[in-house]
This record gives sequence, C-alpha cells and structure tokens, in this order.
Amino acid sequence: MITLPVSCNKDCGGGCPLLAHIDKDRLVKITNNPFRNPYQTGCVRGYQMPRAVYSKDRLKRPLIRNGPRGSGKFREVLWEEALDLVSRKLLEAKEEHGEGAILPLGGSGSCTGAVHNTALLKDRFFGLLGRCTRVVGDYSEHAVEFVKQYLFGKAHTGLDPGTLQFSNLIILWGANIADTRFGCEMLLRVREAKKGGVPVIVIDPRRTATVSQIGSQWIPVLPGTDSILMAAVLWVLMDEELIDRDSVKSLSYGFDHLEGYIKGKEDGQPKTPEWAEGVCRTPKDVIRRFAKAYGTTKPAALIPGLSIQRTWGGEEPSRMAVVLQVATGNIGARGGSTGSNVLNKLPYPKCGTIKLKQGTKGTPIQVYRWPDAVIEGKNGGYPSDIQILYFVGCNFLNQGSDIHKNIQAFNKADFSVCHDYFLTPTARYCDVVLPVTTFLEREDIIFPRSNHLFYSHKVIEPLYESRNDYDIFCELADRAGFLKRYTENRTADEWVAYLLKRSEVEDIEQFKKTGIYEGKDNLRTGLADFASDPVEYPLNTPSGRIEIYSEKYKETGFSPYPVYRVLPADNEFPLRLVTPHARLRIHSQNYNIPWFRDRQDDRLWMHPIDAKKRGIIDGDKVIVKSRQGSMKIEVLVTEDIMSGVVSACEGVWPSFDEDGTEINGSVNMLTSTDPTEPSMGSRTHSVLVEVSAGAIDRDGG
Repeated sequence: MITLPVSCNKDCGGGCPLLAHIDKDRLVKITNNPFRNPYQTGCVRGYQMPRAVYSKDRLKRPLIRNGPRGSGKFREVLWEEALDLVSRKLLEAKEEHGEGAILPLGGSGSCTGAVHNTALLKDRFFGLLGRCTRVVGDYSEHAVEFVKQYLFGKAHTGLDPGTLQFSNLIILWGANIADTRFGCEMLLRVREAKKGGVPVIVIDPRRTATVSQIGSQWIPVLPGTDSILMAAVLWVLMDEELIDRDSVKSLSYGFDHLEGYIKGKEDGQPKTPEWAEGVCRTPKDVIRRFAKAYGTTKPAALIPGLSIQRTWGGEEPSRMAVVLQVATGNIGARGGSTGSNVLNKLPYPKCGTIKLKQGTKGTPIQVYRWPDAVIEGKNGGYPSDIQILYFVGCNFLNQGSDIHKNIQAFNKADFSVCHDYFLTPTARYCDVVLPVTTFLEREDIIFPRSNHLFYSHKVIEPLYESRNDYDIFCELADRAGFLKRYTENRTADEWVAYLLKRSEVEDIEQFKKTGIYEGKDNLRTGLADFASDPVEYPLNTPSGRIEIYSEKYKETGFSPYPVYRVLPADNEFPLRLVTPHARLRIHSQNYNIPWFRDRQDDRLWMHPIDAKKRGIIDGDKVIVKSRQGSMKIEVLVTEDIMSGVVSACEGVWPSFDEDGTEINGSVNMLTSTDPTEPSMGSRTHSVLVEVSAGAIDRDGG
C-alpha cells in the first residue's frame, strides 16, 4: 500500500490536508496528513470520499438526452459525438442569436484549486469564446463583500486562526463552525481557547452543533434581526460609556451619524434592549449582560457567519458588526477581528492560478436572478435573450432559489450542458451531460483558508470515460479555433508545474512529498498596520478610514450608515425558515450517496410551542408552504430552535409525487429569487412559511 497527500478541492470551507491510501491502484481510505499542524484536521466528508468516487451512480460515458427534460432518459454516446454537438450548438448560438445568447454558470464543484478550478476554467473558456452573458456576485457571501468595499476599500479583513489564542472573548455570530468549517483550523482553535477559559458566545436561532461542542453561552435571535440586536448592543455600550472613543476617532469616519441613530435622534426610537427584545426576541437582560461583557473584555474576536448576510437587509448586520469592533477597540488587535467576512482571507503564499488573461467578460447579470434573466430576457429588462445554459461543477437547478422557476428556465432555454460525475437534478434537465473527474483523479495546488498551500496528488486513474474539465474545454476550444490561446501550449499537469515553478515554494519535491507549504507568518490580523498607524497606512476609502458613514454607499439609494431592516411579518406565513448547511453534505453533494444520506438529519426543526399550536407531534410528515411553493418533510419537535422559527438543511435533491408535490424536503421549493438590496445577494434565511400537519396516519393503518 502506498500513501499520497491530497486535499479536498470543494466548496466546504475546509481545504484540508489529507492522505490517500492506495492498494493495487484502488483508493482504500483517506486519513489526516501526518505532516499537518495539530489544528488542521479533516472531516467525515473528506474521509469518506471513496464512497463518492466508487459510487454505483458515477457517470461512465457522455450522455445525450432522448426523453423529456427532467425524465432522466439519456443515451450513452462517444465523446466525439457529444463534443461535436456541444461545439456546434455553442458556435451557432454565438453567430445566430447575438450578444449574450450563452449563459455559463458554476464554480463551486472544484473551487480551491489553482488549475482544476471550475470557476476559472469556465471563465477562461467562455471569455475566449465571447458574446456570452456572465453572472456577477455569488450565492455565498455577496452582501458582505458588497458592503466591504464601502467600509474598507480593498483592504484584507480576515485573520489567521492562530491569532485566536490571544483572544479573551470569542463571539460566533451566526457562525456554525462545527458544521461549516470556516477553514480546517478554526474549530480546534476555538475549542482550545474555550478549554483555556475563554468564553465562546454563539448567537444563532438554533442550538447548533457549535453551541453543543464549544459554546459557553447560546444567545437566540430571530433570523434576519441581527442588525436590531447589534444596534441594542451599541446602545448599551454608549449608555455604559464603554465606547473606545480613541479607536472610533482614529480608525473610522461618520460614527457620530450612527450614534445619533442609535440614540433615537433620527427616528425618535432609542435602540434600547427593551425595544430590541420586542423585535429580535432576545431577552433584554441577556442583551445587557452580553454587551457589558463584550465592552469590558479585550481583545474580543467577533466572527460573523455568512448566514447573517443571507437575509433580507443582510447588508446591515454586515456593516453593523464592523461598527461593533470599531466601537470596542478590537480592530487590528491580535486576538480581535474586523467583524467582517471571516472567509476574506489574508494573502496566500505566492502562487498563480489558471485564469482569463485575454478575451471578453460578457454581458453581466446578477447570479441570484439567473432564472429570471432566462425566462424574461430582453422583454423583461434583462440585457440578453439567453438560448444556451452551460453548467460546470454546480447544481443550480437544486441550489438556486425557487426550484419551480429554475425548471421553467431550463425548459425555456434551447439547449443546456453540464459537467458532473453524477446525474444531479441539474444534469437531468440538461441535453448533454459530460462525465468529469474528482479531485482524486488529477493533481493540483490547493488554496485552503489559511496561510498555506496544499499539494493534491493524482492517486487513481480517471474512472470509466471521465475527463478533466480542463481537457473537455481544450477539446471545445480546438473546435472553436482558439486551442492555443486557451492552453498556452500546456497540458493540465504542465500548468501545475508551471505555476509551482513561479510560486514562492522553493523545494517543490519536498512540497509534493509532504503536501504542505506553510507561509512565513500564521499570526496575522487584518488591518493590523492600519490600526497601528492610520496615517502611515490609510485605507483606500475616501476618508482613508473605515467608512461607517459612506457618501458612496448613499448613492445606492440606501442609508449611508448601517440601520436595521427587517422583512415584514406575514400573517399567512408567520414562521421564519432558515436553511443551514448539512453536516454531511457539501451543499447538495453527497445527497445521492446512501451512507451520507442515512446519517444526515434532514428533518424540519420546530419548537414545541409552534408544533402544539398546529397539532403537530414529533415524527409527523408535515407540509411547509411559502409564496413560492411547498414541500413535505418529517418534523423534529425540539427546544433547540426558537419559537417562531423552523429550520431545514439545504442540499436535498427534490422528488415529486403524482400530484407534483415535492416530497423529500428540498428547501429551495420555498425560497425566492428576490434578492436583498442593494447588493442583490442571497436572502435564503429570510423565508416566510407556514407548516401544517397534512394527512396524518399515526397508527400506521
């Protein structure tokens, strides 16, 4: 048996250093890389990757649809036939249907690699093909990234997880790091801090695995009201004279405008804990105690999850969290944080990627509205009439909001293609499906969520007739006449060697042997230089400081300083649904693998008060409805979720009964393509629903 270092090239937030065990050319198991530091551990999704690689559902050959869309009826064909068809359709659309006729989508299937990166490879090909529609933004972090440019300019705002050893308080605000990772070090770093006596406060509508495993205190808050709770915390800090005025004055611009708002000078409503309790349902005494502890404990690391910005008005808590760190003097402090996107890492070790260096960017649309753009086209005010959908490393039919609308978009398009290794819901609606390799069937350089590079070996030959995404695009580029521009005369492996040679890695053979290259400093804090001397190291904002009040942001039509915005209540749909990540899935990946599906809890969480009111008991099959659609799902009645809130994990593949009702609990049957504004980002944690018992047979008769 031999062993080789590998690293997951997936959108899980980890990018962990792992070790593949191979016996007689077969992958046997995956374990942790022995050369890792003690905080870098993998998870069950990586350890169990052989189950996906060798799944009976792996696509073996290219497929061309020979039945109705969505029926799953395809015929296996040779690569030549499939590629000829795809190439002909792309070139016809480009020549006959004008600007923007092709819409490429994807990116998250393989998103941390330098070469085998489904976002970069897609952009490179379609940029050279030209005359395409391109999407801007993303489903994950668009709202926080949108506001970050107004707050900080282009500054890096992340932190190295190792700096948490210097924290005296850690606040995980909507960050379920036990399930969503936030890098392969974060969980163990926080766990170690707690063992050392550091309080870890978790703010979330649910008692998550993070609360159970590493939380010192759970503070519930109603989904989408985080900005209200933050405003109340600011009010207490002001009332108790706990504002770090020196930090506010030297590091920020416009705090006085926000202070007037918090004190009620703008709207006549002081943002007191008593006021906040009535909206966010966090008890006023809890708010006061939390605010005082926060204001008197330094350094404090406020780590917001992406969940708080996937809401209607999600831009506001993303801005307000930064204000809290400014007001408490935790910006740039080792053991503190900026309060901004924790995934916005500090610079990686020097290493390039394959990317678009020439070509056109295409006609832009917001990714969250992609089905609307397909369905409505120019008549609906969009810049193009889209004829072809091309999916690379993604499951947009399932993962995009409003599945009914997504299906309608597929049926509106003339032709659709996807690269995948399973017949996903997206693949079932495509006209051509091209089987691709997993990260274990190719070599790459991986960028994790830390100051490292990981080397991932090719440990087995591609199964069946699967091909690398890169090689598929090479074939299509050849047919389109720009192969040399796409490849620059390099194979995928030659690209890896080329990028490594120009990286800061000096001993490449040692890097391949250990699989790990560590940057020179792993104790960096975002904005540390700026905080130490804002005159010498100003931000590239108009004021050179953190812009709490932004004239540029005002041009979007929204408040120049953070305010609270909450989705109005709806008497017909009185419950608020959140759609968190599943512990055993990477979005929708692994749902079709029985081992993962059997161990993943995909029930709807519901508080006993809400269940009793509706005549629902634990284990019932219930119907969940929103204005977009409905689904059936089994309910878990539990006090681990706030009253007024229900929760169902995203990523379940939909299935429909004879009446057309979704019966697996696929939550995007309920979500809307109306985004949060002005960012136009996702608001999948602002879903208003009602739950009913439906037809119940509790006796089994």
